Amino acid sequence: MHVGFAPVFQNLGKLRTDLEVYQEELAMARRAEPMGFDSVWSVEHHFTDYTMVPDVTQFLSYMAGCTERVQLGSMVIVLPWHDPVRVAEEIAMLDNLSNGRMILGIGRGLGRVEFDGFRVPMDESRERFVESAEMIIEGLEQGFVEYQGDFVRQPKRNLRPEPFQSFKGRTFAAAVSPDSMPVMAKLGVGLLVIPQKPWVSVKEDFEVYNKVWTETHGASSAPPDPMCGGFFFVDESADRAEEMANRYIGNYYHSVMDHYELRAGHLGDKKGYEYYQNLHKHIESRSDDGAASDFVRLMPFGTPQQVIEKIEYIHNTIGARGVMTHFAFGGMDYDEANRNMKLFVDQVMPELKGLGDQRGALQFG
Repeated sequence: MHVGFAPVFQNLGKLRTDLEVYQEELAMARRAEPMGFDSVWSVEHHFTDYTMVPDVTQFLSYMAGCTERVQLGSMVIVLPWHDPVRVAEEIAMLDNLSNGRMILGIGRGLGRVEFDGFRVPMDESRERFVESAEMIIEGLEQGFVEYQGDFVRQPKRNLRPEPFQSFKGRTFAAAVSPDSMPVMAKLGVGLLVIPQKPWVSVKEDFEVYNKVWTETHGASSAPPDPMCGGFFFVDESADRAEEMANRYIGNYYHSVMDHYELRAGHLGDKKGYEYYQNLHKHIESRSDDGAASDFVRLMPFGTPQQVIEKIEYIHNTIGARGVMTHFAFGGMDYDEANRNMKLFVDQVMPELKGLGDQRGALQFG
């Protein structure tokens, strides 16, 4: 199994300065390669303390200069917030800078505060995402961008530096709603799973995705194996792990509800976001703390053996053969976060690297 590290850069409650958060998170990220991780990832968000990385490729370019081996994943670049020709250029540049180490992850976004900040109507996000993705994906294969759509109208221009190898098999997209599954399958991209619902429901979504993939690309074609994010808390004590997971992973989910305004009920009125009304109803029925507890149960926490068993369950349920790990979140002290990360590396990661079918860990590039 491919094991990646994904710093979150949260600063909930402003317990420290943003500069202090960056110093701590960058120190953890720089340790990822010597600790044996296969990749380093970054998540794009804007304007709040939820996640403070507004430019994913800038962070990954920094990491390219700090490392020699690890791959560099975008988790994700939110296409409706960007000029797609600039995204294509930045991706080509990062792949050249890193000698082909980039894993491309894309998405369409959910936060009203971000769409409003970029002056982009949320109702247009799916169409903007699809048009941008089609242009970028094709452009990276052919070395030039050109597109005529309703939102993206790009005259033919060469990408320089030129893409020097295919992004097929190393391009992924985040998808939560069932309606997104056919879209991603038709685009020919793998799935980045951001856990939000029971794993059996995710498995049902994958059945739709795989069916559409076969219809679109043929029975002889197989999609990339999925990658899965996760909030980890590992401790020698099962009781302490459960207590800390409920505290810190629960705090994180409260920040999800705040950032995405999941209590507001506005998403059901937005074109392309109707599914998310279910989350609003779930939170109303379960309460904020109840919804946070449900989220915690999706995550890998516990003793090293319990965490291994949870990842094995996820692997067996949806076929995930890569994980992107978070260790610092929800207001966690960095001494605790570094202990959490080290115990994972020492006692969990060796077992995960051997998990999977005969093909072994995912390889990109």
